[in-house]
Amino acid sequence: MIGHDSAADVYRQALPVILVSLVAGLFAGTLLGTETMREGIESVPGILLLLPAFLATRGGVYGSLGARLSSGLHQGLVDPHFEWNDRLRNAIVASFLNGLIVSVFIAVLAWGILLALGRGGSLIELVIILFVAALLSAFAMLGVLLTVIFKGYRRGLDPDNVIGPVVTTVGDVFGVAFLLVGIAVAGVIL
Repeated sequence: MIGHDSAADVYRQALPVILVSLVAGLFAGTLLGTETMREGIESVPGILLLLPAFLATRGGVYGSLGARLSSGLHQGLVDPHFEWNDRLRNAIVASFLNGLIVSVFIAVLAWGILLALGRGGSLIELVIILFVAALLSAFAMLGVLLTVIFKGYRRGLDPDNVIGPVVTTVGDVFGVAFLLVGIAVAGVIL
C-alpha cells in the first residue's frame, strides 16, 4: 500500500467517513428519542446510567481491534485478503470476549450504583439487556469493521484514517438499537 503522507490525502480519505458518521450519529440520537426507548428508559432503572459506558466500550474494544489489524496490515503481519489465521482469530476472539465481559461488568456496576443511590433495579434484568446488546453488537461491529478494514486497505485506503469514525459510529448506532432489543428480550424472559 502506498503511504498517505499529506494532510490532503488524510482529509480526502477521512471526510466522507466523518460525514457518514455524522448522519449515523444523528440516527442513533433519533433512536434514543423514540417512544420505545423512552419507555425502556422509564421501565428499566439503570438503562440511562449505563448507556454512556456501554457505548464507550463498543468504541474502545473494537477501536483497539481496528488499530491492531491496521498495524498488522501496515507491518505485513496480517494478509489484506482476510486470511483466517491464528493472529486474526485471536484478535477477534479477544475483542469479542472483552466486549461481553466488560458489558456484564457495566451492568453489575450500574446496579451497584442504583443500590448506593437507594433506587430499585434488577441485576438480572440489566445483565440480560447488556449481554444481548453486547452479543448482537459484537457480530454487527465485527462484520462492519473487518469489511471496512480489509476492503478499504485493498482499495488503497489507510485504515488508520477511517476506522476511528467507523467504529464509534457503528458502535453508537448498533449499541442503541441492540439495547432496545435487549430490553425486549429481558421483558420476554422476565
